[in-house]
Amino acid sequence: MIRLYGLFALIDLVLIIVALISCLSAEEHEIRALPRVVWVILILLFSPIGAIVWFVAGRPARPVRLSNGTVWKPGSGFPENERPRPVSPDDDPEFLRGIAARRAEQQGQDEDLMKKWESDLRRREEELKKREQEE
Repeated sequence: MIRLYGLFALIDLVLIIVALISCLSAEEHEIRALPRVVWVILILLFSPIGAIVWFVAGRPARPVRLSNGTVWKPGSGFPENERPRPVSPDDDPEFLRGIAARRAEQQGQDEDLMKKWESDLRRREEELKKREQEE
């Protein structure tokens, strides 16, 4: 039984040392979730849970190899040529076609309305002329 406890204590000590080396050698801006000082305290005080949590949640994320062969490091943003860029309305052909279509539709509606008003005005003028002639 003492050998088993000794083995667990040795594994715990190795895990703490490896976690501390990993934590202290990582770049400050790459450490996730908490500041480095807090990670060191967690690793030392909450053995072996603190070391395990460091490896799961605090260690810097590994670079990812993309399908086109380039390597992308999490937190480094998009590669410049793949960065999504917002298109301003003046540069968006679909938006400009939509404006032209709406303008043509509105112009057609305005012309129809104007013709309706003109015909209504002519009808009223004729009615007035008829009334004046009858008097």
